[in-house]
Amino acid sequence: MSKVIVLTGAGGVICGALAKALAKEGHKIAVLDLRKEAADIIANEINAAGGVAIGVAANVLEKESLQEAKDIVNAKLGACDILINGAGGNHPLGTTSNPHFAEADLENKAEGFKTFFDLDPTGIKFVFDLNFLGTLLPTQVFAKDMVGKKGCSILNISSMNAFTPLTKIPAYSGAKAAVSNFTQWLAVHFSKVGIRVNALAPGFFLTDQNRSLLTESDGSLTARGNQIIEQTPMGKFGEPEDLVGTTLWLCGEGASFVTGVVIPIDGGFSAYSGV
Repeated sequence: MSKVIVLTGAGGVICGALAKALAKEGHKIAVLDLRKEAADIIANEINAAGGVAIGVAANVLEKESLQEAKDIVNAKLGACDILINGAGGNHPLGTTSNPHFAEADLENKAEGFKTFFDLDPTGIKFVFDLNFLGTLLPTQVFAKDMVGKKGCSILNISSMNAFTPLTKIPAYSGAKAAVSNFTQWLAVHFSKVGIRVNALAPGFFLTDQNRSLLTESDGSLTARGNQIIEQTPMGKFGEPEDLVGTTLWLCGEGASFVTGVVIPIDGGFSAYSGV
């Protein structure tokens, strides 16, 4: 049965791939992104392949913008059945320069060098807002369409950072932990009206945001990229398509009794102790 599926952050690599996969299943897709041109690219690709999609501009941190997007979706596609909260990301101002603090770091005056004590509250707030409020606000707006209907669900995007925080990125790790906790809370809160709420916890995927951190210009791995691969038993980065199967399951009737779960998709990263 065709459903109306809204994806935020869907102009990006990962949610763009999910949008295309869901469209192939016959669903109507609303591609939401802060950048209208990025949303239109994905929507046009879906339509060219015989699917049904629209690109819609939306700022996940502004409820008015989300309401305007919802009005467009409702008018062109109908009421939202499934929401995928894909908008998120990190910020350099919430990131330390080194993985471990050393006393000598207090004397490091190099431009751009940041210890824990130098982390900018503005950057940390941005990361928490984008990931947590950027999940909560779209849910407030679009989940109203789901009340009183069958087969509706919400899928959030958490991260492996939510289970075990990575070095250098405390804001992002904490924000994704909040998304996981919110997923469980919301699953309980909506359980009496039949709305299921789950989350994906991707491991390491090459995206526009992290490609420069994990690979060199020639395609070889950076030191951090190598460290990640060494800790990933399958020995590779994930591809966006690796998220498709779990997404189709969680959004489908085959998962009708599944709610409140956060599923790692990480090549075994979370199972590996390092020895």
